[in-house]
Amino acid sequence: MTMQRDATAARLGMWLFLFSELLLFGGLFLLYAVYLARYPADFVAGGRQLDLLLGTGNTILLITSSLTVALALSALQQGRRRLCLGLLCATVLASLLFLVNKGVEWQAKFDHGLFPGGARLEETAPGQKVFFGLYFVTTGLHGLHVLIGAALLLWILGLVGSGRVTEQDPVMLENGALYWHLVDLIWIFIFPLYYLLL
Repeated sequence: MTMQRDATAARLGMWLFLFSELLLFGGLFLLYAVYLARYPADFVAGGRQLDLLLGTGNTILLITSSLTVALALSALQQGRRRLCLGLLCATVLASLLFLVNKGVEWQAKFDHGLFPGGARLEETAPGQKVFFGLYFVTTGLHGLHVLIGAALLLWILGLVGSGRVTEQDPVMLENGALYWHLVDLIWIFIFPLYYLLL
């Protein structure tokens, strides 16, 4: 009975935490909407300077990683620990590839002076300065969440491997998967807002 209560409390705690994360990113998206209404042409011009190929690749990586973490949880619940471990490794690998792609994209922006305080950005319209400021804050914060999620899933992978997270007690993986799905969901909003402006 205690284990069931603890599992329920752990699930509830995770949902409350995820709600706070939604408020954080929701505030950023609201700020984006306000400035988009004020500087629509500048935001479109800023969006055209982002790498759509890398953004699309990152979207595919995160959607795939959501699938692999969901399959990992399903495998654990079926008692297929080895498959679960492999799928968790695939999820972590996808997250690392995402971060590498984001690093490449950020480096290109720094090389071209398109960052807050950068020489080229200082010469552009005020709306583009706001766009890139929001871009770096939003994608940087999201990237930090990806890094934390990857570390969390690696830790859970170790717990599954050592037999401390099992099909009888999968709450830790359930919560890790929920967190990962939130990270992916946030990117699903970031991608069209920044990369698909017309």
